[in-house]
Amino acid sequence: MEPNQIRITVVVDNHAGQGLEAEHGLALWIETPEGRILFDTGAGRALGANAKALGVDLRATDTLVLSHGHYDHTGAIPRVLEAAQRCEVYCHPGAMQPRFSIRDGAAKPIGMQRESILALERLPPQRIHWVSQPTQLSEAIGITGPIPRETAYEGTGGPFFLDSGGKHPDLIDDDLALWLRTAAGLVVCVGCCHAGLANTLAHIRRLTDDAKIRAVIGGFHLIDASEERLERTVSVVEGLAPEAVIPCHCTGERAAAAFRERLGRRIVPGAAGEVYQF
Repeated sequence: MEPNQIRITVVVDNHAGQGLEAEHGLALWIETPEGRILFDTGAGRALGANAKALGVDLRATDTLVLSHGHYDHTGAIPRVLEAAQRCEVYCHPGAMQPRFSIRDGAAKPIGMQRESILALERLPPQRIHWVSQPTQLSEAIGITGPIPRETAYEGTGGPFFLDSGGKHPDLIDDDLALWLRTAAGLVVCVGCCHAGLANTLAHIRRLTDDAKIRAVIGGFHLIDASEERLERTVSVVEGLAPEAVIPCHCTGERAAAAFRERLGRRIVPGAAGEVYQF
């Protein structure tokens, strides 16, 4: 890798290349001049085997960033922390709270698994950083902190609650994104974009003095989006004119097709095993 290069490997995704395991989840391995970042860990099963197959050494993880506290992004935390003895963790303080998805009257737990919570609780205090505001990992790398919800057409993307009875809606305030500055603009990594992709990109541009968005990679959670939300989201992204948009995980095929129709070859398929260099 060149000295000023950023390389992102999709280690866990709903889709996977030959010889790799697909899983409902997301994990990105990010190599930068400042160190190696693991952004999310997937649901737990696929990370270890895929990392080995891809030549990703989890022991070399310098920083673990958790986009939010759902099980499909935090399941392999124990494996990562066991392997990376000096890695530091960045996440929102609300990431470990119980949470549920309720469909047809049935409540499904979707929060962080107990083993992952215990692994975080066992960390020395100096190795875990609670992100409740924008945070810089370095001059060129930042975490958004909580993302303001400003658009009327973007919601969390599902029937999410903080209780199994459905009395307390979960706004998923712990949703965070990561941005990396390059000479040609920002590379933005998102987990599920529960704050909304338009809200997320607008917030990042405010934090970076309206820096150009060069690329966006991750889950956009548009799988159940209304036609209005999908149209307006695609229009926002098109207006920012990124050179690459890489839909992964929870984006949904309908949304990916809508992006492709408007952005053409700038839409790059995302799947475990894909590597992107900036």
